[in-house]
Amino acid sequence: MNAPTNEREALTHLELVLRQVRMEAAGINSFEFVDPDGNELPAFTPGAHIDVHIAPGVIRQYSLCNSPEERHRYVVAVLRDESGRGGSRGMHETLRVPNRVRVGVPRNNFPLAEGARKVILIAGGIGVTPLKAMVHQLEAECRDYALHYCAKGPEYAAFEAELRGMARTGTVQCHFDGGNPKNGLDIAKLLEHPEPDTHVYYCGPGGFMEACKQAAAHWPPASVHCEHFKAPVQKAPSEGSPPMEGYAVELARSGLTLTVAPDQNLAEVLQQAGAPVETSCQSGLCGTCKVRHLSGEVDHQDFILDDGERESFMTPCVSRGCGGTLVLDL
Repeated sequence: MNAPTNEREALTHLELVLRQVRMEAAGINSFEFVDPDGNELPAFTPGAHIDVHIAPGVIRQYSLCNSPEERHRYVVAVLRDESGRGGSRGMHETLRVPNRVRVGVPRNNFPLAEGARKVILIAGGIGVTPLKAMVHQLEAECRDYALHYCAKGPEYAAFEAELRGMARTGTVQCHFDGGNPKNGLDIAKLLEHPEPDTHVYYCGPGGFMEACKQAAAHWPPASVHCEHFKAPVQKAPSEGSPPMEGYAVELARSGLTLTVAPDQNLAEVLQQAGAPVETSCQSGLCGTCKVRHLSGEVDHQDFILDDGERESFMTPCVSRGCGGTLVLDL
């Protein structure tokens, strides 16, 4: 018997039943998870994701794409990526109805801002998933929005008919480029003139993300929001760059002091010392390992924390100290 809903809200993981797998577009399946006893699931907000434990040691993050008003199910959509690390292939090949699957409670690093007069949503391919949840919310609140959905062709556009069908207070426009981005949406033109009280959200593959970033560079930073599905490729250190230094880490609560060598990963060092740090994506995208830093300089390498959050938090799976002593609230 599962715990009652009010007790389960405090859990970090749930064991759910995979009730349905459905083909949504070429290479894209949706997966619907429900409670085995029919209980309500912990609430989520648009932009939230869940951790799906696909196999031992294989955990991936997927955005929830159904309406946040639904408490009886979680729905994610996954593009099969043959060049990926195996998570999407595992979802497509190994998960079957009615498997029981360990799922993390929803976390949101890509929230929908309140109070905006208008919202512009720009989706590239499978990047539509968190934006679809936002459309559900915006329609429920009767707010003005425009969704621009970019894909190679209609056969690659998951949820296209559903999105068009639900558009009442906003608009849904699909842009099909046939595989050549030059024939698709002119993102620079779309975002040429910043609009007052308007927020922009975008999500999609790497090249698409970079195009959106450049097109929105002149907008007020607080009005532009994005979420990466993959960590952008980092530039290699230039020739002559100073080598990385080792540093000390002090755990404020336990009083333990650790030494981190230049080639060591901070999260791994903390875990080996027994510190309560959980990791998942290991690429600075999910926020699972986020910890508060109390003093010391941090080399932030994540893709989810804004400048305000970085003043107090860091993600040790990719970020590190810059020499000296880094003090963490652990």
